[in-house]
Amino acid sequence: MMKLFSALAVAGLMTTAMTAPSQAQESKVFRKMTAGQPAALQGSMTQAQARKACRMEMSGARESKRSINIKMRQCMDKKMNGTM
Repeated sequence: MMKLFSALAVAGLMTTAMTAPSQAQESKVFRKMTAGQPAALQGSMTQAQARKACRMEMSGARESKRSINIKMRQCMDKKMNGTM
């Protein structure tokens, strides 16, 4: 019985040892594929760029804080999607 368990344990270890390098290789390939700059949409902005542009547009607005925040969110969504 002890030999059976040890044989199964050795087989399991060998299986994980064989699959670990292939998984590591897959993760390296995936990291290379996803590294770098994302594909840009036509006219879209990053979140920081959109926030800055919308803040400049909203400066001097005489509205409540809540309405400015709502308009700011909508403006940022449009600029990040490239629709503005």
